[in-house]
This record gives sequence, C-alpha cells and structure tokens, in this order.
Amino acid sequence: MKILKYLFFLLLIVVIGGAIYFATKDGSFDVAETKTIDAPAEVIYNNVKDFKNWEDWGPWMSEDPDIEITYAEKTEGEGASYSWTSDVMGDGAMRNTKVIPNKEIEQIIVFNTPLGDSESDVYWKFEEGEAAGTTDVTWGMKGEQSFLEKVFMSFQSEDFETTLRTMYENGLTNLDKVVTEAMKVFSVNVDGLAQHGGGYYMYNTTSAKQSDIGMKMGDMMGQVMGFMQANNIQTAGMPFTIYNNIDDNNGSVIFSACIPVRDSVITPEGSTVVCGFMEPVTALKTTLRGNYDNLSAAYTKAQEYMAQNNLTPHPTANMFEVYVTDPGDIPNPANYVTEVYIPVLVPAENQ
Repeated sequence: MKILKYLFFLLLIVVIGGAIYFATKDGSFDVAETKTIDAPAEVIYNNVKDFKNWEDWGPWMSEDPDIEITYAEKTEGEGASYSWTSDVMGDGAMRNTKVIPNKEIEQIIVFNTPLGDSESDVYWKFEEGEAAGTTDVTWGMKGEQSFLEKVFMSFQSEDFETTLRTMYENGLTNLDKVVTEAMKVFSVNVDGLAQHGGGYYMYNTTSAKQSDIGMKMGDMMGQVMGFMQANNIQTAGMPFTIYNNIDDNNGSVIFSACIPVRDSVITPEGSTVVCGFMEPVTALKTTLRGNYDNLSAAYTKAQEYMAQNNLTPHPTANMFEVYVTDPGDIPNPANYVTEVYIPVLVPAENQ
C-alpha cells in the first residue's frame, strides 16, 4: 500500500508539474511566409480576393482532394466567407474582416476540433517589390493557443509553426504559378478587311533592333505625349505605331510612335515631335488579346490569312498597330487589346 501511495504521489507531482509547464508555456504565435511574385499587386490580389479562386492554388487541395467547400452568398470583400469539411484537414470556416484592395486583407479563421473551436487571425499583405513590376506577397496567421491545444501540439511529430509555415509556402508557390500562367494567356482573331479612316497624328521616328522595339516604344510615346501636354494639344484616339521599314536580314526596323489629333499641328523647327497625316486605307485587321510579346503570333496569323485569300499588301501604305487599351489601366497583360492593320490592295486596285 505504501508503494501505491508513493507511486500515486509521484504521478500527482508529474501531472501538476505538466499542468504548470503547459499553463505557463507561451502559446502565442505569429507565422508568416513572404514570396516575391513577378506580377502587379492588382493581378495577384484579384486571385486572392475571391474565395472561389482559392481552389486553384490552395495548398489544402493537394492534402485532401475530397475536401468539401461551402461558399456563402458573398465570396469577396468585407464579410465574405466560406466553410469546409475534411476528414484530413478537419472542419472550419473563414471570414474577411478588413479589405483594402491591392494592399491587404484581414481574416478570421475558425477550426472545429475535438478540443473545441479554435479562432485565429489570418492576414495578407501585397507590397511593391524591389524589382520593377514585382510584388512581395505575405500570408500569415497569428493567435493564441489554448491550454489543451498546447498539450496536444506537444505530442505531434511536427510542431504547429512548421506545419503552418510549410502550408503557406506551398500556397504562395501555387499562387505564383497560377498568376504567371494567367498573365500568359492570349488569343488572336483575324477580323477580315476593314476601313481605317486615317487622319492627323503627332509622332516621332527612330530605328532600332527588332528586339528593342518594346523598350524604345514606351520612351517615344512618352515624348510625344509630353510634347502634346506642354502645347495643350488634345488627343483624338488611342496611340499607334507605324512600321516604316522592316529589315528582317539585319533584324532592324524604322518605326514611328503616334498619337492621333483632330487637326494639323505646326511644330517648331527642329522639333523631334512633328505632325503627320494618314490617308484612309483598306486593311486586313487582326486583333490580339494578350501581352505585346505575342504580337508576332498575330502577324503570323494575318500573313497566313492573306496568303489563303490572295490578298496583296499595299505597295506604299505601311502596316500599323493600334493600342486599344492603356497598360496603365489594365494590370493584367492578358487583357491588353491590340489591333494590327496590314494595308492591302482592294480588288479594283489589283487590276
């Protein structure tokens, strides 16, 4: 009997000691992962703001393909929520409590466990990266573990913070892939013959390697726009580029960056920005929806159409492309719209 009392006393000491240990153990946590994604903040935010998009990159999908998700009527913005049930991940729910578009999101997550409901704060931050066009995306969770949760996690093979950090790291990697692929999407449609009305335009001209056109184009358009603003000249349409001469053998091109105006403009002698006029022209119109990197695909498809339909390029009118959308207003390059015009001889002119 004395031995039993002694063992009971030792057990009591162990229990009390363990209780004191877990009760005084710091249960607060703040775990976050940050990844730099080569995309504008708005594009990334648009893939995070709606809970329905999380199925495309959420790390738990690979952990439990059979997870059942229930969406509330509102799935984005403050007050949006969804819930889930999973034999692997457990049950839970999430709700947005604060949303600043393209900047940050704050959420409350609730896990339904055998130990009771566990509530924590989840947060997102979308900050400008060091490199141009990149965004530092932070995904984190913070909260306080209950006494029973601290006991339970102490006996797990992997500690809570490591599990959480791995999940967020995988999620951000998946998000990066989804965003990158979404920005590569493009389509080309040959619209057929169209009449372009021509008109006056302000422009400047330069020569460049074909690989450097994109880099020079932005600067040149900026110079033309700066000249127009300084002289109170109003625009009368979307910017466009005229390809005056293309030398495929040397990989060079002479081109003009143009902005339409309503009337003829007299410019000072020696000005690099001058006024031109385009005659009305019949042209094969092809529309690209996507990044400018895919313009070569648009020209290839247009040339194939011309060959199949016996269309003859106009001998004096130069091909040009109109930038229907402003990249400053459209963060995702997949949504850019560019119209390519290749002037052609109409049947009467072919005779």
